[in-house]
Amino acid sequence: MQQGGGWAETMRYCRNTGGRQERGTIMNLPNKITVFRACLVPVFLIFMLVLGIPGGNYIAAVIFAVASASDFLDGYLARKNNLVTDFGKFMDPLADKLLVCSAFICFVELNTVPAWVVILVIGREFIISGFRLIAADNNIVIAANYWGKIKTVVQMVMCVLFIVDLNSPFFNVTEQIFLYASVALTLISLCVYIYQNRRVILQGTK
Repeated sequence: MQQGGGWAETMRYCRNTGGRQERGTIMNLPNKITVFRACLVPVFLIFMLVLGIPGGNYIAAVIFAVASASDFLDGYLARKNNLVTDFGKFMDPLADKLLVCSAFICFVELNTVPAWVVILVIGREFIISGFRLIAADNNIVIAANYWGKIKTVVQMVMCVLFIVDLNSPFFNVTEQIFLYASVALTLISLCVYIYQNRRVILQGTK
């Protein structure tokens, strides 16, 4: 959750900067943390999908938890130390989506989460990304809403629960609670997002 703006900044980074920032400016500490999170994704996938690794699901859960925590850390450091960069605005949401979407797709592969839930989650990300691209063309900055932040936290907790998958009655109920809470918050945050930023569509159709 680094530097706000999300995909609205992606087009500016690709279209306007051309990667011309100084290396020292780009690879500050928050951006290194963001890149580290992206690099954890393939490692996470290995422990999730390769069968026969002793304690593989627990290792995957730790990797996912560390990557999720880094999502909050890089944003905090960037804002506190005034280290916000175009690269960070581009890379941070990309790393987030890679991590969460990879986990959800793994759940479908492992038959632990219904495919329709994953379609809903990933579809929501496509819609929000589309909004931000339109907003970028119209020089509109879209901030994350409160519901979206809660959704992100609930999704991350849900992912850890399903990765560990202790298969006890209490744990199974807890998993289902977080699963449907994640679905509800995905829909609520999407509706709130669309309503709050309806001017983006209205302005984009003029």
